[in-house]
Amino acid sequence: MEVQVRSGDTLWSYSNTFNVPLPLIIHSNPTINPSSLSIGQTIQIPGYQLQSYNIKAGDSLYKLASTQRSSIDSLLLVNPNTNPRALQIGQSIQIPSRVTSTIINPRQNYDSQVLAADLENLADLYPFMRMRTIGKSVMGKDLIEIQIGRGEKVVHWNGAFHAQEWITSAVIMEFVNNYLLALTNNEAIRGHMMYPFYDQITLSIVPMVDPDGVDLGLHGPPEGEFGEEALRINGGNRDFRGWKANIRGVDLNNQYPANWEIEAERKPKQPAPRDFPGYAPLTEPESIAMAELAAQLNFEKLLAFHTQGEVIYWGYKNLEPAGSRRIINEFSRVSGYDPIRYVYSFAGYKDWFIQDFRKPGFTVELGQGINPLPITQFDEIYQKTLGIFLASMYM
Repeated sequence: MEVQVRSGDTLWSYSNTFNVPLPLIIHSNPTINPSSLSIGQTIQIPGYQLQSYNIKAGDSLYKLASTQRSSIDSLLLVNPNTNPRALQIGQSIQIPSRVTSTIINPRQNYDSQVLAADLENLADLYPFMRMRTIGKSVMGKDLIEIQIGRGEKVVHWNGAFHAQEWITSAVIMEFVNNYLLALTNNEAIRGHMMYPFYDQITLSIVPMVDPDGVDLGLHGPPEGEFGEEALRINGGNRDFRGWKANIRGVDLNNQYPANWEIEAERKPKQPAPRDFPGYAPLTEPESIAMAELAAQLNFEKLLAFHTQGEVIYWGYKNLEPAGSRRIINEFSRVSGYDPIRYVYSFAGYKDWFIQDFRKPGFTVELGQGINPLPITQFDEIYQKTLGIFLASMYM
């Protein structure tokens, strides 16, 4: 929501008027000098939307402030050309309305178009959420990273490394919306107040690592050379629901230089719907973008969300730091998921992260069943994952 600066206004006064933490307003207006506002400047207020209201007989700003759970000053701010002493029946004014529920719907086939629309809507409502493109997919789709928070410690989450595991993107985005909502409304999630997390850590989130693959699995092959090649790799079968790889038939989570040679020896030797590790490590733009992000941000810990099995893999060749055990015990406690330290699997993002950075890394396998998991599992998966989201921030 936008307001125009009046004489005497400050960002602190807006924080009091709208009951929104001052840093969230400051960070929603990164080009504004908080100490030098100019009359007429546009200021973004996060967590609010404007609603039109037609004046009725007997209305006054005092009455509207009471019935609309607002304040007279907030009404004056969003109606700068309205004379409060001369309201006319039928006159249209704006009411600042605090958003009190989530605005996205992740309980659907969650493709790259749905994700893009949700990110745009959330960025409009919560402009302190930072969003940037960290690379492009094979087909040129943006690989989006969002950041929430200003703390020095960076905690990273990602979803949909595998095409058929798109429900992980939906689960992550549900938490993102709830987190943003709780921040602006000074609310708790499962007893934890959210603002201290915002101040102490930066969440780095790539909700969908493989947008081409997700769209392929949900909608079938696209027109053109990429679709034709995917159809050939899939043996002419137009059902891609079991497709795990990117659009070129490379398994993005088998692409990292952590004993990649072992995976290359025992996995498919050419592009396939699943498990082909590529002809060399880090050949795919999606894999490269994720490796560069880890190097740039130096994550304190990393969580890669996959499906399925309700287990959490947390070790790699005895290279994981000692603190990983304490973290995995908490993850297991809050989710009920089984911790598994070692498995005969290599070349994953978590494996490479532990190997190269010697920091805690986790692969979290959400839900139970056969991929792709049905959206009917969403609520159960989300409730079990919620504890992991929170614990990754406070541990």
